[in-house]
Amino acid sequence: MHSSADSNAPIISISASRKKAILKKMIQIRQFEERAGELFHQKLIPGFIHLSIGQEASTVGSCASLRPDDYIISTHRGHAHILAKGADPKYMFAELLGKKTGYCKGKGGSMHIADFSLGILGANGVVGGGFPIMVGAGMSIKLRKTDQVGMVFFGDGASNRGTFHEAANMAAVFKLPIIFVCENNNYASTSHAKVMVAGGSIAARAKAYDMPGYTVDGSNVLDVLEVVQRAVDLARSGGGPSIVETATYRYRGHFEGDRQEYRTIQEINAHRMHRDPIARFEKLLVAYNTINLDYIVKIWHETAEDIEKAIHFGMESPLPAPEDALKGLFVNS
Repeated sequence: MHSSADSNAPIISISASRKKAILKKMIQIRQFEERAGELFHQKLIPGFIHLSIGQEASTVGSCASLRPDDYIISTHRGHAHILAKGADPKYMFAELLGKKTGYCKGKGGSMHIADFSLGILGANGVVGGGFPIMVGAGMSIKLRKTDQVGMVFFGDGASNRGTFHEAANMAAVFKLPIIFVCENNNYASTSHAKVMVAGGSIAARAKAYDMPGYTVDGSNVLDVLEVVQRAVDLARSGGGPSIVETATYRYRGHFEGDRQEYRTIQEINAHRMHRDPIARFEKLLVAYNTINLDYIVKIWHETAEDIEKAIHFGMESPLPAPEDALKGLFVNS
């Protein structure tokens, strides 16, 4: 198992424009999810939603290593992954609101958004349900002899599911170009990872499958990007799969409405104050004269306006027609 470098330093050299784009994407995701939570509590979004506020560095840093034609598979906590891969917020809000203009015509909702044209093979409401799908996608890449890669996101809870071990074994046996990204936010629903993850590390399990395993500070976006890029480059060059475990943290409950009796408000606030991924990245960029405070304010303001426009699009979009209930469920239907 390998660990990342000093998470307090800008450990990879990328252009200022790319750093700005990464920051803007993190802010977009934060504002999207905060507004989604508000809409849910206003009873405008049906079903459940699971927010990943606080995990933006893990998500954006991981997806920043991918090409447009690469694949991802997300989880029930998937808004951030889908946005980071290039999805349009207006079609996402339409989907969350159950509208016809949504990515899945209003039939998928929060936990099942997909867009094959962007390489998004779907979020998944089943814990650990994405692993077998990504193995299939990885096998497709190998059979087609392209240099694409696939990235499957999962949490510490899903690492204990049988599908994870089956997928890791098959990916290793066939040297499939898959990156397993575990976003360890400390809690599988209400159970702490320290109690439920044997051995204390998901990345350490890579050794059993003879693949690289990396741990990384999931609140430092450049740290995540460096480590995940290493795994992506290996997969793209035919070197097979890797496991990357990002140490991250979610500020909200397992789902909206979760009473969170398993942790204290002091714990949550400590993470917000000392390890917030957006604040840390902003501070770093200012310290290295990449941006100034006026630019930060401008990004937050412009992004907020874009999010409101996306919500308006979703709210004004029509509901699906009853006669369309069975359309689009299968290819060419």
